[in-house]
Amino acid sequence: MSFEEEWNGLRAEATTRMRLNEAGKGSSGGGGGSGDLIVHQDDLGRVGHEAFLLHDRLKKAGDMTRGAKDDGSTAKAASLLTTHHFTLGGALTTMAMTWNDQLKTLLQACAHISNHLDYSKKSQAHTDAKIATDMARRDGTAMPVSEISKYYK
Repeated sequence: MSFEEEWNGLRAEATTRMRLNEAGKGSSGGGGGSGDLIVHQDDLGRVGHEAFLLHDRLKKAGDMTRGAKDDGSTAKAASLLTTHHFTLGGALTTMAMTWNDQLKTLLQACAHISNHLDYSKKSQAHTDAKIATDMARRDGTAMPVSEISKYYK
């Protein structure tokens, strides 16, 4: 099975599981059920924090330009091998450059995930507060679900 076939299968499976619940459409009952998409702010924060920690660890441990004593031993080894006409020198240089390019891409992805989840967490809190305000009674108390469901009939 090719990567693309496997990816398409996994994507289709995830789409099926994440479909929003539409059981209440056209009926007198409200939505609900196991198909609702629920996001907890603490989950967003935890995943964002883990992405931040991974970014920090990768930045320190994955940098091949640093050697045994931060002297860039990989680059020095590649240069020395090239100077002595070993083909391995050029291959080592190419490998180190490819590694660093991939590392930078991964670091950017981790930073993007962390920043996006931090933003989503704040945005969700703001949206929740606005909905709570919009769905409050005139005296400021929360509107009960039985009253809210009247708007969906």
